[in-house]
Amino acid sequence: MSEAGPVPPRGRGRPKGSKNKTPQIIKEMVLTALDKEGGVKYFRKLAQENPTAFVTLVAKILPTQITGANDGPVQVEKVERVVVQPPNYADDPDS
Repeated sequence: MSEAGPVPPRGRGRPKGSKNKTPQIIKEMVLTALDKEGGVKYFRKLAQENPTAFVTLVAKILPTQITGANDGPVQVEKVERVVVQPPNYADDPDS
């Protein structure tokens, strides 16, 4: 044992309830980079040139749960079934 006293226990990590600073730092870095690349203009270009990446990004920011008015359940007011006749591509000489 050292003269300074007992060695504190290791491996406990962050104290319970304390915030992890890393995600906030990364979020700030991403927002800064986005701002420097043009913000909305950049996203519009991304949507045109790489729609798969754009839709993936949109899917990550959409809420995973939808609620109705006053955080209640969603009320379905109307369900409509429409039959659509597909075009007959066999008659199309370009296909």
